[in-house]
Formats: sequence, C-alpha cells, structure tokens
Amino acid sequence: MGNANPIEPVRVAIFASGRGTNAEALICFSQRPEARYRVVLIVSNLSTAGVRQVAERYGIPFVHVSRHTHPEPALYSAALLRALAEYAVELIALAGYLKKVPPEVVQAYRGRILNIHPALLPKFGGPGMYGLHVHEAVLRAGELYTGASIHLVEEEYDTGPVLAQIRIPIFPGETPEQLAARLLPYEHELYPLVLNQQARVLRHC
Repeated sequence: MGNANPIEPVRVAIFASGRGTNAEALICFSQRPEARYRVVLIVSNLSTAGVRQVAERYGIPFVHVSRHTHPEPALYSAALLRALAEYAVELIALAGYLKKVPPEVVQAYRGRILNIHPALLPKFGGPGMYGLHVHEAVLRAGELYTGASIHLVEEEYDTGPVLAQIRIPIFPGETPEQLAARLLPYEHELYPLVLNQQARVLRHC
C-alpha cells in the first residue's frame, strides 16, 4: 500500500506595514521540512511598504488594501475578507501591521489571527504602543527586562490571549533603537515556531 496523502499545509496571510523582516522570517521557516504552513498572501495598508519587495522576492501575491483604496469602513472590511477568501486563507499573522484589524475580519477569523508585539504583554500594549514607542516606554519605566509577546488578536489592541513570550535583559544606557535591534532576532526565532504550532493545532496534527 502507498503512503497516506501528506497533510496539506495551512494557508497563511501575513499583514505587514514596514520592512517585512518578521514576514521574511515566517516565509523562510515555511520552506523548512517541519513547516505546517505556507504563506499564500501578503497584505499591506501601504503600497510602498518594504514588505512588498519581500513578497516579490519570494513570488508571493501582494495586495494593498487601505482606507485610501476603500474609504468606507464597510468596503474596507469587505475588501480584506474578499482577498482572504480568494486565496483560501486559514490563518493570519500580523507582522508589524500598523492598522487595527476591522472587527468583521476578527469575527471571521476568531482565534486564527496572531500578532507579535515587542514587549512583555500585558505591559506596554494598547493604542499608540508600536515600534520605537514601545521601547521608549519600556526604558522610561526603568524596566530590567523586556521581550516579545505573540498573542491572539481580538477587537481591541493587544488584548488577546498570550501564546508565547521571550524575555531579554535591558542593558544600562541602551537606546530604544539599540533595544529594538537586539530584540529583533529573538522575534524572528519565536514567531515562526508559534505560527507553526498554531498550524498544527488547526490541522489536529
């Protein structure tokens, strides 16, 4: 008898607004034998975002959806859902996505949207807490440690259940830029592992 059919990888869309370093880390992991997901779409609210070049480099479809392309909230949500349906997306990974995911998308993909946040949630989350703003707030608070959190996305910023965290010490005299650069490789290591685990859960394997 022949071998059973291999389990189809989970179809993932990445939402990103910036350079796409976390997006590229997720894509690179997806090419490994142990990967249980495949990136089939990259969505950005910025047509000129660096992640577009990442999409082109790996031959992944890129879609620009924003309030500029769809000014009405209902049309904006519908455009996102239409793109996700077109590529049969099963899981969404936010990777430096600087827009709030519309509630209609959260509801449609409840429990299947992940986000990475550059702090140890529940500290330093919420509106305005993104990028260097997070690291500035951490340093201003005199924290001894920081890290990255991967959580499920709900309707409000950074409120979903935390799936995994990694913690690193803060060095004396460190700047927000230095801290961000030092944390990034840890993000690149952690996020693909957690996404892969969620894909396994989705496929019950």
